[in-house]
Amino acid sequence: MFEKFLQSIMNEHRGKALGILLGFIASILFVSYGFWPTIFIVLCIFAGYQVGKKLDENVDLEEWLKNLFNLKK
Repeated sequence: MFEKFLQSIMNEHRGKALGILLGFIASILFVSYGFWPTIFIVLCIFAGYQVGKKLDENVDLEEWLKNLFNLKK
């Protein structure tokens, strides 16, 4: 019963459900750690996501980092 309910919520209201979940997690982080530590955590998560995404896409990580930071050889 509960499984069907969750499945229907995720099929019909995926964006709203994920938004509520992210808002809930953000509120817990803000209350527990404060504003700047929470911003740092979010930036670290975003950076980790970007690196993982590039690895999934089989992008040369060294070349991508060089382009990101405009490093010369």
